[in-house]
Amino acid sequence: MPPIIFDRHALRRTRDRAASHVHRVEPILCDIADRLLDRLDDITRSFTRALDIGGRGVIAPRLRARGMMVVSTDLSANMAALSGGLMVAADEEALPFAPASFDLVVANLSLHAVNDLPGALIQLRRVLVPDGLFLASLPALGTLDELRTALTMAEAELTGGAAPRISPFPDLRDAAALLQRAGFALPVADAEEISIDYADPMALLRDLRHAGESNIVAARSRRPPPLSLFPLALSSLPRLGERTRARLRVAMLTGWAPAASQPQPLPPGSAQTSLADALRARDESVMTEGERHGLDHALEQRLRSR
Repeated sequence: MPPIIFDRHALRRTRDRAASHVHRVEPILCDIADRLLDRLDDITRSFTRALDIGGRGVIAPRLRARGMMVVSTDLSANMAALSGGLMVAADEEALPFAPASFDLVVANLSLHAVNDLPGALIQLRRVLVPDGLFLASLPALGTLDELRTALTMAEAELTGGAAPRISPFPDLRDAAALLQRAGFALPVADAEEISIDYADPMALLRDLRHAGESNIVAARSRRPPPLSLFPLALSSLPRLGERTRARLRVAMLTGWAPAASQPQPLPPGSAQTSLADALRARDESVMTEGERHGLDHALEQRLRSR
């Protein structure tokens, strides 16, 4: 059994409450969605059947605009309904779809509160047809670091201890390794840095609540926090002039369901050239090019001196 890091019942309640307010953070969600779906523009093949995992109403319309049939899912039925069209209230840790049901799966900011992330990724790979594409974005290590530190220090100052208030996020290298471990072919993970400036620091906390990102860490404190906790923590956040800056580091993941048509690694021992020979040839090529440049330069100087 995987460790229970997140309270999934609390997550469902949080998402249910946020469904009526999530439109207030739509610009942020749309920005990240567009960055993720831009990767489709670099792919020559087309997709017809897409699964939208936790898209909060911004992914499904964009996929339908590209001519796809879309099924939208979320742990919260209220949140899934925002996507319109076909929707299913489903848990990412127990997907109700048959193997090879979709040729595209998109999970936009929806997998970072899954307890069994390797298992969820394996399920997502299985619902893809061979050579189907998986796209995902999730907060990576570095996201809201300043807020995490500020809350911890403020609570320690007020109470002598601190409870977790910001979810743990994976490192980018860990995310790429998880794709490989789940059996995805050609895995790629890169990061996008996003900064958001707030005139009112409390607006940062409101945005997190509106997005359905309240604290659902299983080890969180159930006691009401001190009244001065959040004002004290927010007063220490980095500022840009009169505005408070929040930093998001978003991992963008790409992987393919394995297929025989994909490029395959050569079997061990099949190389015709050793690494030492390849490096020697490269060095000789660089030297020859450098010598050629030197001769050209000397000739140019001689012609100028005439």
